[in-house]
Amino acid sequence: MTTTATVSTAVPSMTFSTEGITAPDLIDVLTGALTDAQTAYGSDASTDLTTPQGQMAMVETAVVGDKNDQLLAFANNVNPDFASGRFQDAIGQIYFIDRNAATGTTVTATCTGLVGTIIPAGVYAQDTSGYIYYSTASATIGSDGTASITFINTTTGPIECAAGTLTKIYQAFSGWSGITNAAAGVLGSDEESRNNFEWRRRQMVTANSKNTIEALYATLLGLSGVTDVYVKSNNTTTTLSEGSTAVEIPVGSAYVAVYGGEAADIAAAFYNKLNPGCATQCSTAGETSYTMVDDTNYTSNYPEYTYYWTVPTVKTIYVKVTLENSDYLPQDLTASVQTVVMDAFSGEDGGTRARIGSTIYAGRYYGGVQGIDQQNVNILSIELSTDNTTFSTSLEFGVDEIPSLSSANITVTLSS
Repeated sequence: MTTTATVSTAVPSMTFSTEGITAPDLIDVLTGALTDAQTAYGSDASTDLTTPQGQMAMVETAVVGDKNDQLLAFANNVNPDFASGRFQDAIGQIYFIDRNAATGTTVTATCTGLVGTIIPAGVYAQDTSGYIYYSTASATIGSDGTASITFINTTTGPIECAAGTLTKIYQAFSGWSGITNAAAGVLGSDEESRNNFEWRRRQMVTANSKNTIEALYATLLGLSGVTDVYVKSNNTTTTLSEGSTAVEIPVGSAYVAVYGGEAADIAAAFYNKLNPGCATQCSTAGETSYTMVDDTNYTSNYPEYTYYWTVPTVKTIYVKVTLENSDYLPQDLTASVQTVVMDAFSGEDGGTRARIGSTIYAGRYYGGVQGIDQQNVNILSIELSTDNTTFSTSLEFGVDEIPSLSSANITVTLSS
């Protein structure tokens, strides 16, 4: 004979609705557990939490609360807005996107030497802190005895390279006599953060398509070593003047700015994603080109395609933070301000990072500075500058410029 038992509890359960999953408050779970204890032991059983039944009710509450938290965490992790770790990696795989590994700081350096000398990709230079950098593409020293070359730190992470510190040729090369960097490097990063990975996933949902500007942008953004990208297509019947530096984009052309990455990889992205017949345009100052050869579909007379893009000029910015003086300010105030400003600038705080062609607002940095000490830090002003002389509350960068910041350029002033 089979006996059917009805199991019931006063502990409230989780609810599922169009709003998602809602967990009951722990106090309601505890109340339900105590009610169950009285049902089991009698209505006159004490609900004092120091009694055995009270202790069992607390244990039950802890177990239920822990499992509810795990279920909530799982539910959040299948939502791209909240996913992290392996769950976020899995969502990225739906779009064939992998989390970016840690990257090295990227620096645009001026190399000097004999006119006509070709400095190949992969040569090494060293900064004053001892870090080794390698060049990402070959370049020819021009008639003025210089060549602009992009270098990447072999040590990954947000390691600063201040202006004028990449000064030593680490691997001698005939015809190459000197190197320096006029502007600070664009900081590298640790393994791609949750916020930055989700931002990039949103931009890259079109990467698997072809013949669209969005597909080209997404593909370039996903290339190894690429720090930032700007793409603009001129589909009008007149020349466009784009951004604060008035970069001209001819009719039927696509303007592309890419900072970092290998020239061959960038050109391959053009070849595979750009509309057939669409010309590529760049600003004269940062002109870079690479020729792709189609040796796959032909046995001779290989078609060649030369693509042009801009390597943005690195623009150093300065941040001046003025705080009210107080005896209760943290001892490490300056270092703390520099850290939170750098985090906000690079987007590591979860916000938007400074990018090619962007406008940077001083208000972007208020939250982090105020958060150092909500009670004792009082902000009088935060101002920005590109020359360390004229300061304002915002800075606008051209589509051929990329902002760069180092902690040495963040000053803290105390005022009564």
